Amino acid sequence: MRRGKLTALAVGAALAVGVVAAVVPAGSAAAKSSATAAPAVAINPGVIHPMGVLAVPSQTNCVKYGYYHCLTPGQVEDAYNLPPLYHRGVTGKGETIVIVDSFGSPTIKHDLAVFDKQFKLPAPASFRIITPSGVIPKWNKNDSDMTGWGGETTLDVEYAHTIAPGANILLVETPVSETEGVTGFPQIVKAENYVLKNHLGDVISQSFSATEQTFAGGLKLIDKDNLRSAYVTAAGEKHGPTVLAASGDSGVADVELNGSTYYTHRVTSWPDSDPLVTGVGGTELVAGKHGAFTSVAWNDTYNSHLGDGTVPYATGGGLSVLFDRPAYQNGVADVVGGARGVPDVSMSGSCTAPVFTYQSFPQAGTPAGWYPSCGTSEATPEFAGIVALADQVAGHALGVINPTLYKLSAEKAPGIVPVTSGNNTVTFVQNKKTYTIKGFPARVGYSLDDGVGTVNAWYLAYELAGRTPPK
Repeated sequence: MRRGKLTALAVGAALAVGVVAAVVPAGSAAAKSSATAAPAVAINPGVIHPMGVLAVPSQTNCVKYGYYHCLTPGQVEDAYNLPPLYHRGVTGKGETIVIVDSFGSPTIKHDLAVFDKQFKLPAPASFRIITPSGVIPKWNKNDSDMTGWGGETTLDVEYAHTIAPGANILLVETPVSETEGVTGFPQIVKAENYVLKNHLGDVISQSFSATEQTFAGGLKLIDKDNLRSAYVTAAGEKHGPTVLAASGDSGVADVELNGSTYYTHRVTSWPDSDPLVTGVGGTELVAGKHGAFTSVAWNDTYNSHLGDGTVPYATGGGLSVLFDRPAYQNGVADVVGGARGVPDVSMSGSCTAPVFTYQSFPQAGTPAGWYPSCGTSEATPEFAGIVALADQVAGHALGVINPTLYKLSAEKAPGIVPVTSGNNTVTFVQNKKTYTIKGFPARVGYSLDDGVGTVNAWYLAYELAGRTPPK
């Protein structure tokens, strides 16, 4: 994925708009301090704030910042047909959503309480924070990497909770930033393996990834350093947790090792491309009549308030160069060929229709308040909530759900809603030259921008659990 800066509409000086892969600069202090760590891959948070802080989360204020339509938690719940589940007591009760973020946020418990009060959501049954990879550094309001992860943590927690308000939240913080050339993925893997060893959760939400092409040793490097070990362990457990990862926010583009230069050909990212992981892409929820919503592929690369053709903002997706087509994608071989295709499924992530978040952690030049947010970092925790609901219906964690998703799609099950409009073609300006990287169109069935589609949660919660929804 990638990192970039938004213009005057952005919050703060530099914001993570995706996930960046980078190496430790040779001769740097970071390189010397991490000489024994491998691989030197940096992974940044992927939350986007498309406009400034709002004193009140209102549509009037939202429109004032660029004619956006902002979404409330209630609208997101309605869009995915969640209220019928809540009315039957299916809220994620008894399940635990694990959210993994570097640094976390020092105010996240307070901020979630403010968020819940504003939107009349119940507090989670349990909200714990653990740091199994080491002590978190003292918060630095001037560190854009740290505050970027603070925004990521806010979005992850608030929208996993929105979808599954009865679920427990376990925030797993890691002490090493995946930016500025510091290797952070080993700490993430260590933390996730701790969660697995102690059976602490039912679904793991990861809003980060790295461009596949930045792994110089390819899959051999990933395997050599056991970076897949948590996914392998989770998949090998009976009723193990489901692992999710964001597919990225730059369409079919992504950054090179320097963290700023885009590849000028199609690329994709890992771990969303891992066959043991469910890759989550982004859609735009388009409001219709009587509160109804339809979903189209998220693409804001030509949005005059954001990229305007100069920076790519769209749902990530494409063909892996690390993994061959898994058996569960045999039915979509006409789309993916011999490679693993991503994403697998999609949820709301558009910056044309961002969601309200509340944050108050110290950040230089940025006050506490309401920040509309978007990206596949929104979509991923939302889908984690859907999985938690299905876990409750099943009575246990569901493990790798990809085979079930593709089976349901092939059967045209009502829990899978096709996304048939849009694409993830992106345009950007680099070194004074304009590039357009042709993406993939949305289509009936599987596509390389929105996977099998999006969801009708009333049906999907039961279908993933292997049950029939009650009449």
